[in-house]
Amino acid sequence: MFKLDEFKQLVRDFRDVADFLVVYVAEAHSSDGWSFGNNFDISQHRSLKERLSAAQILVQNDPLCPVVVDEMSNVSAIKYAAQPERLYVLQAGKVLYKGGMGPWGYNPQEVRSVLQKIK
Repeated sequence: MFKLDEFKQLVRDFRDVADFLVVYVAEAHSSDGWSFGNNFDISQHRSLKERLSAAQILVQNDPLCPVVVDEMSNVSAIKYAAQPERLYVLQAGKVLYKGGMGPWGYNPQEVRSVLQKIK
């Protein structure tokens, strides 16, 4: 959420060359786990219903692209090493860019550079 505005600007600037998708995975900073003081009050998901409910917070902040939710087995998070967060650029099933793990490796400006080359 910290860099959501920067992500939204990417969507606005490159929606003509890329399809954007957010995959909501397990909560990295749950209120009943390792959390920040000024974070959203989201407990670790114990069911898909809870994960869907938590994802609604993101949807309400209008990321300008579809939001899907990872399975409770965390198959997407595991396959893409996406926890707590990570940015990817895929083209024709091939990874063009794999960002660093968030929050420190979450760098929308690197994605911007990759997408500018495609544009």
